[in-house]
Amino acid sequence: MQDSIRTENLTRTFRGKKKTKKNPEGGKDFIAVNNVSLSIREGELFGLLGPNGAGKTTLIKILTTLLAPTSGRAWIDGHDVVTEPQAIRPKINLVSGGESCGYGVLNVRENLWLFSQIYGVSNSDAKERIDRILEVVGLADKASTRISHLSTGQRQKMNFCRGFITDPKILFLDEPTLGLDVNAARSIRSFVKEWLREKPDRTMLLTTHYMSEADELCDRLAIIERGQVLACDTPAALKKKVQEYTQFSLTVSSAVDLSKVPGVHKATTISKEELTEIKVSLLDESAIGNVVKYLVETGGKIVSLKKDEPTLEDAFIELVGHGLDDKEASL
Repeated sequence: MQDSIRTENLTRTFRGKKKTKKNPEGGKDFIAVNNVSLSIREGELFGLLGPNGAGKTTLIKILTTLLAPTSGRAWIDGHDVVTEPQAIRPKINLVSGGESCGYGVLNVRENLWLFSQIYGVSNSDAKERIDRILEVVGLADKASTRISHLSTGQRQKMNFCRGFITDPKILFLDEPTLGLDVNAARSIRSFVKEWLREKPDRTMLLTTHYMSEADELCDRLAIIERGQVLACDTPAALKKKVQEYTQFSLTVSSAVDLSKVPGVHKATTISKEELTEIKVSLLDESAIGNVVKYLVETGGKIVSLKKDEPTLEDAFIELVGHGLDDKEASL
């Protein structure tokens, strides 16, 4: 399977302010993207997870030919972003959360149709795609409403629609659910997964602040901080790195020592009242069978049994050293 997006030692530095009489020291250079090397496979939904100022948006601007790198190289569908931008642009689209787009004197449908024509989409295809995506985001009843009369959330929904009506091969979503209500965000996530399933060669690069969104959608993701990629793997693998041992929580009818059971790394009694709660760390998940067997043979009664899964937030904090700057929403 070929790469849809590839970067090698990609770096972008923003120069500091020039020295002046009022500011003789000038300003320091700022490295927004620092030596990033990534390979994103065709058909993959790849995520970038990081706090504000981590370099996510700068990286996307480079990949979408809106910003030139200071050094390093990047390819989109085999084309160099610096030397072949005209070959790249017809194949991609970009949706940025919170971005103002469209013309206020036009209504929703007219705006989307205008963007479709810029990309050369036929009238019949444009109408079909516009009708479908407006239903997905709940804007079908606002199709004849001028952009200037929409709320901020409704404008963001229309902006999301704009990204799909051109049927891009590679789509960049930069915090697409920012500011949307819970139901709209869920509908969008569901549509994104369906859209990718329809054509196996479609690829999507998603940036998000929402841990749950990244965990649900991404095949793989990179955790980025201060312009550097700290880790790149599947959400499951990143979470597993945080927790060396598989853990279970058990509530049993009486106190019992599980530390000697084969496959048990550690067993800790959390509370011991009418029922006993125990945290068990296992060398391998299959060892839970040995634990259950031992309890049955010793006359113990299992009241509850739950696997304790590490979260993506646990992995992020472990790698970055802190949580996201913004308070995470429950989407």
